[in-house]
Amino acid sequence: MSGAAKTTTAQWRDYSLSNEAPAPALTHEDWYACPIPRKQLRQLSRRSDGPALRDYTLWLGLLAASGLLAYLSWDTWWMVPAFLVYGLLYGSCADSRWHECAHGTAFRSRRLNEAFYHLASFMALKNAHLWRWSHARHHSHTIVVGRDPEIAFPRPPDLFGMVRNLLHLKTGPIEMSKLLRHSVGRLNEVETDYVPESERAKVVWTARAYLAILAAVIVWSLAAQSWMPVMFVGLPTFYGSWLHHILSATQHAGLAEDVPDHRLSCRTVHLNPVLRFIYSNMNYHLEHHMFPMVPFYALPALHAAIREDCPPPYPSLWAAYREMIPAMIRQTRDPDHFVRRALPAGAQGHRAGATAAI
Repeated sequence: MSGAAKTTTAQWRDYSLSNEAPAPALTHEDWYACPIPRKQLRQLSRRSDGPALRDYTLWLGLLAASGLLAYLSWDTWWMVPAFLVYGLLYGSCADSRWHECAHGTAFRSRRLNEAFYHLASFMALKNAHLWRWSHARHHSHTIVVGRDPEIAFPRPPDLFGMVRNLLHLKTGPIEMSKLLRHSVGRLNEVETDYVPESERAKVVWTARAYLAILAAVIVWSLAAQSWMPVMFVGLPTFYGSWLHHILSATQHAGLAEDVPDHRLSCRTVHLNPVLRFIYSNMNYHLEHHMFPMVPFYALPALHAAIREDCPPPYPSLWAAYREMIPAMIRQTRDPDHFVRRALPAGAQGHRAGATAAI
């Protein structure tokens, strides 16, 4: 169900963190959390190296196998499907896996979390030290205007940008421009708002390291007079991130803003096992935001534990888009419109149709 509170004049909002009138800062206690026995939540939050090692080993094994097929099929038509698979495993899988390791929950081992975090962050061309702090703010102020630096679909939404991102042509150039700016030691006002001063030098040196690796690969390609090196490192982020963008758009697009209840600002969507593997179970996005310390492999069990207190999950990706796209089209002319998630009878917290609570 969707709807909006009407106003006589459209008022487009300032989504920047330099907003002169941002929403008040929130604490953990401000957010609604579904009731769940403490012992059960503690069990679900228990980290283990085993599940993540199996997942990440399978990911890297498939990446290596598809890369070998792409190498062996170079200069033949078979390279097209081989690189499509390689790019998907490189671009889309890495973009979900840096996120898991950023939370420190994928592995029990801190070293494994950090190693895979930096590897996947480079593959996604996301500055590891910048995004760690950006994402922390996103979780503490999810879709709170003027506080959340990761609102991907402000009103009016950039529908053409969604199409361009099928080749990473909206997000990619933005991230590359950030790397160039950070490499010369410049963080803008928004970034200094959420990156602690003690961490800013790490942002700079990480950007320099990423650019040095990319420059070396480009020089290699030029010296070899071949596209092969950049087809394996760098370009896969662009030609292989399309599926991640399709999946991640469902997280918050078209939903309520400025409401401290993740049930109203996040979507959970049922996906098949292949898509869940690629997306690291982030289709359970409501559950992830409400209890971010639960590892990705425990999210299905968490979903089952709290589903009676949550809106019904979307039965498919198509069902989510069938609701989301019309709402976003309407938002291009009506900034007050959003999808209202109906809570089940007897659910605690905000009632269905609640608007901004901040």
